[in-house]
Amino acid sequence: MTPLNGEDEVVELCGDLIRIDSTNAGDNSGPGERKAAEYVAAKLADVGLEPEILESDGGRANVIARIEGTDPGRDGLLLHGHLDVVPFDAADWRHHPLSGEVADGCVWGRGAVDMKNMDAMILAVVRQRLSAGRRPSRDVVLAFTADEEAGGNYGAQWLVENHRDLFAGCTEAIGEVGGFSVTMDAQDGGSRRLYLIEAAEKGIAWMRLTAKGRAGHGSMLNDENAVTELAEAVGRLGRYEWPVRLTSTVQSFFDEVFEVEVKAEDAEAAVAELGLLARMIGATLRNTANPTMLAAGYKANVIPQSATAHVDGRFLPGYEDEFFRTVDELLGPNVTREFVYHDVAVETPFTGDLVKAMADALHEEDPGAKVVPYTLSGGTDLKAFSRLGIRGFGFAPLQLPPDLDFSGMFHGIDERVPVDSLRFGVRVLDRFLDYC
Repeated sequence: MTPLNGEDEVVELCGDLIRIDSTNAGDNSGPGERKAAEYVAAKLADVGLEPEILESDGGRANVIARIEGTDPGRDGLLLHGHLDVVPFDAADWRHHPLSGEVADGCVWGRGAVDMKNMDAMILAVVRQRLSAGRRPSRDVVLAFTADEEAGGNYGAQWLVENHRDLFAGCTEAIGEVGGFSVTMDAQDGGSRRLYLIEAAEKGIAWMRLTAKGRAGHGSMLNDENAVTELAEAVGRLGRYEWPVRLTSTVQSFFDEVFEVEVKAEDAEAAVAELGLLARMIGATLRNTANPTMLAAGYKANVIPQSATAHVDGRFLPGYEDEFFRTVDELLGPNVTREFVYHDVAVETPFTGDLVKAMADALHEEDPGAKVVPYTLSGGTDLKAFSRLGIRGFGFAPLQLPPDLDFSGMFHGIDERVPVDSLRFGVRVLDRFLDYC
């Protein structure tokens, strides 16, 4: 077989994946991931692998393949990426979000950042290596999943519950969101390039709040008004100032970036110096609970018997108990909560051979790189795979232009990834598989 060039292929692969509509609105009503899964499976089969397409429901497809390593005594490595993307309004975009168009040096479209870019880089590297007969030393399991954008019930969570044997031997993993560069001012007046690798994720608590009261006529006195009870509870929760809690990963981030100790009372001032990173890092200083939806009543002159609200809660690793204790205190005795979705926080030490392999691969391509751990305020499929005892990191390596607001494009408009960044990622991942 003629060896393939991953750097040449990755842009085409990324564009092709973007053009496949795999929108996930979270209600299982979309097109699903089947077409994207078939595309991925065909590309893997083309270089000699035997991928499996596993459907958890109609059209909700996952792809799993295993590359046998040259050293069967070593633990396996999981490379994972999701195939679904969040919805979009095409009218807001400069280039249609399903175009996969290459313009201004970038590949444009929904998924260019989250995360068909990494899917394409994994495919490109695997095809390049296997077409040249270059197997990794350890077994590598490839997982392209459904439904990550809605919690993974049709994807990673389902795979872990029903097909855990496919991940046998895997002890470590890489996936989203990390390995991308951020350019910051240096003390000497120049600039420095940091590469952020995700070593922790906040936990998720999407909650439905309910207050019950006494229904009645809107013109009469009513001291058991469910709307009032709920509104007051939501106000207390939404305005609560959660205390700063510096987890080990956040503390390590500050130590590496500022090279001096940052204490809890100074953390917010330090975040203010991070420029485009401030939004992402600022959300990892504390637990959060943001009210997002309200519903009550059906007529202006009728006091309803119940009222509901939804809250997006996120808790830091090690602070789940504190989070729920505080939420319950703020809600009070007359408002109940139930989970719409609940998942764990994860955190792993930023040490060991896998960390060294990621850092070495980046340094080979960018000798001035500074590799820094960070905490993701959101969540990924790593939460599901952690239930198998797999230690994971966010590592989808991209060298980015200094002025590109990369983190701001997650679920945003005009999502795009530079062509040169994709090619950089292929080179880094190829080295990484040699080193790990």
